Amino acid sequence: MTTNDELVVIVRELDVVVERAGGLFLGRRDALPPFADSPVFLGRFEDRGWYAARARRDVELPAELAFASVRSLFSELPEPTLHILGLALAGVEFAETHRHCGRCGTATEPGAAAPDGREPSAGAQTRRCPSCGLSAHPRIAPAVIVLVEREDRVLLARSARFPPGRFSAVAGFVEIGESLEQAAAREVGEEVGVQIRDLKYFGSQPWPFGRSLMIGFSATYAGGSLTPDGHEIVEAGWFSRDRLPDLPPKVSIARRLIDAFVARSTPRA
Repeated sequence: MTTNDELVVIVRELDVVVERAGGLFLGRRDALPPFADSPVFLGRFEDRGWYAARARRDVELPAELAFASVRSLFSELPEPTLHILGLALAGVEFAETHRHCGRCGTATEPGAAAPDGREPSAGAQTRRCPSCGLSAHPRIAPAVIVLVEREDRVLLARSARFPPGRFSAVAGFVEIGESLEQAAAREVGEEVGVQIRDLKYFGSQPWPFGRSLMIGFSATYAGGSLTPDGHEIVEAGWFSRDRLPDLPPKVSIARRLIDAFVARSTPRA
């Protein structure tokens, strides 16, 4: 493989560089643009090496390029590309936030390469303190997302962060000491005032926002009055299959949960 086969995504916080004419901008590792810092290896996908680099704060983008949030690209890019962008956000953030040891403040160094000399991919990177020996590894925050069913309707909620009119399943991060099941029950209770039962695992999805792993469940309504908390959730309701509101993009696990409900002709057992 030559460096011409090695592509670089340029990242700024939760944004990536795109071409104003349309499409994701991809630099080449052997000819990094002047607005990019040193790249971080993400891994090999489709027989190419992929890297991510932080956009330098002291250099403006050329007129033909712009920043766009990864969230805004959900409906435009294929899922494999979105997966790479999630790795790019996480890889750059880890490199930025672990430049110094969290124990003694000494500048860290990259961890050892693989036994065969290969660069570690984004998930296998480490930063090691040469002074005290502390090693840091990329971490993910587990989050649960729950679609609650009540006969032939589902509970959907609108976050204050959503576009106007968009609803989704209830979701939130797992807290220290909680099981996934406890987190699911707590989040639904806190955010919309409803109790659940018969929690069933649906699937999981890496999620770039919060650098989390989203773990999906379906559940059955067990009681309580629907009461949005007014902070995380500003509106919530029960929706039938033929009267659904604006929904998340199909690439999301939230949409997959909802689509699975729509595809079933009978209520959840």
